[in-house]
Amino acid sequence: MAMPVPHSAEWTAADLDRLPDDGLRYEVLNGQLVVNAAPKPKHQWLIKRLTQVLDACVPADHLVLDGVGVLIGDDEPIPDLMVVAGSIDWNGRGVPVGQVALAVEVVSRSTTLQDRLVKPVLYAQAGIPTYWRFEINAFKGCLAGEELPVLFAYALGTDGEYEQTHRASAGDPVTLRSPYEVTFDPGALLPR
Repeated sequence: MAMPVPHSAEWTAADLDRLPDDGLRYEVLNGQLVVNAAPKPKHQWLIKRLTQVLDACVPADHLVLDGVGVLIGDDEPIPDLMVVAGSIDWNGRGVPVGQVALAVEVVSRSTTLQDRLVKPVLYAQAGIPTYWRFEINAFKGCLAGEELPVLFAYALGTDGEYEQTHRASAGDPVTLRSPYEVTFDPGALLPR
């Protein structure tokens, strides 16, 4: 089967409805179709464990979701995990960006550029107040003594860009206060 083409010069979130359900992950970032392979078990284990941590402390009117798109204009990025405020349309195509309190990305070799450079800018411009990125593979800029995974936590600054609030590695429990208070050791999120 041939890959469908977008209705206009750029891809939109609506175009995703015409793509095959073939196990690949399709996103629209800045009008471009991004296709990623299924994530590795280590990646998914961290998401599972982080979901458990967050489920234990989110306010009653918040939800922790993984693998669901965020509706940002015609774009639809898919964070690895997000915390959503308020009720959602359970049959909808994604979650309106105004409801997203936290977006989380776990960097894979195939998503490095999107997770480090493209998505944070898109999320910040859309007003998502908190962004966390987990590095689970060796990376340039890893500090001496840091063990994987390494968490980089960001909050939206008054200039509309993310400002780093925390950097924590395995064995270094961290308390984050945005979007709400939670304490965990990044190392407890990966199998040992």
